[in-house]
Amino acid sequence: MIKIILVGVWVCAVTLGTVYFSVQYASAPTTPDDGKPKVEAEYVPGELITIPMIADGAIKGYFINKLSFNADKEKLKEIKTPLKETLTSTLYDILVGAKMIDIPNTRNFELATFKSAIKDGVNKELGEELILEVYVEQLEYLSKGDVDRLATKKDENREPKPVTVVDKNGETAQDKPPTKEASSGH
Repeated sequence: MIKIILVGVWVCAVTLGTVYFSVQYASAPTTPDDGKPKVEAEYVPGELITIPMIADGAIKGYFINKLSFNADKEKLKEIKTPLKETLTSTLYDILVGAKMIDIPNTRNFELATFKSAIKDGVNKELGEELILEVYVEQLEYLSKGDVDRLATKKDENREPKPVTVVDKNGETAQDKPPTKEASSGH
């Protein structure tokens, strides 16, 4: 009888010890392996922006895009200019001036390169490494003909819808912004 009680106590002790150490191990804070200090990030929602695509002196269509960002929380506090307006202005400069997307020839478009160019361009404009990550939530194209049909209602049966831009790897811009918990650290 005493053996059975001792075995039961031993099994309970081993089980409790295993559970305790597995919970401790699972909730242990992670530290970056690269030795850099951890940067606290803050999600900066973007605005829906429509940018005209101009070719041969005329508007051929419109890019409809929504870009959001993860930014360094400490550096974000130091910005003196209105951030959303600065981001919108910078995005116009980058997207219109650099002609990063050629709709007839999207075989050369790569979403990762696009995001990197936006990040680098915005950080350069702001003069510091403020933007940590770019989220391309929406990137679509609406042709001038579709806009004209919408304005004049020539074709009542067909409602023009924007065409999603697909890069050369088949990726589309459908990044999901981070949740509040995920955006607290980068």
